[in-house]
Amino acid sequence: MSNATRACIALLLLAAAPAFAQQAPAVAQQAPAVAQQAPAAGATPPAPVAWSSLALEQRKVLSRFAGQWDSLPPARQQALAHGSDRWLGMSAEQRDKARERFSHWQGLPPEQRHALRGRWQKFQELPPNEQARVRENFHKFQQLPPAQRQMLREQWHKASPAERQQMIEHARERGEKGQMPRAPPQASRPHR
Repeated sequence: MSNATRACIALLLLAAAPAFAQQAPAVAQQAPAVAQQAPAAGATPPAPVAWSSLALEQRKVLSRFAGQWDSLPPARQQALAHGSDRWLGMSAEQRDKARERFSHWQGLPPEQRHALRGRWQKFQELPPNEQARVRENFHKFQQLPPAQRQMLREQWHKASPAERQQMIEHARERGEKGQMPRAPPQASRPHR
């Protein structure tokens, strides 16, 4: 794969990558975002989850919610129960990485967290096949050497909004034709 092809793929991944940055590691931190989402029109409201129906391990993970569990909205109860299952299924290494990501998330300025939540919501609204394509491209980007990923990030950040849009459109056209992406045409920029 040529450097230009890798550059184009990475640029696409950069556009999608922030969507993944919003993933919170710990169960308690995942729930508020889920609970704030309104149910889809025509969807049945979520059913409450009884504290006693949770496994002992789940109750230990969620112990800080024990006293208020019955007053939580059913959607939040379900999100916490699901999150505790995920947390309990993680290895120690995965938990450490999740804690690290959450610590990073907490350190972000509020406006950046808000922007990332918006990108995550847009990602969630994509059809499943589009979500799969974004994930695939993200994983391809992650496989690139760190120096190349950094170079591509810098190229993306230096590009104007019009140039970014042109890069995205060019990559989409190439993808629809089943062709490998290549470097998008560059708009002429004055040299400094």
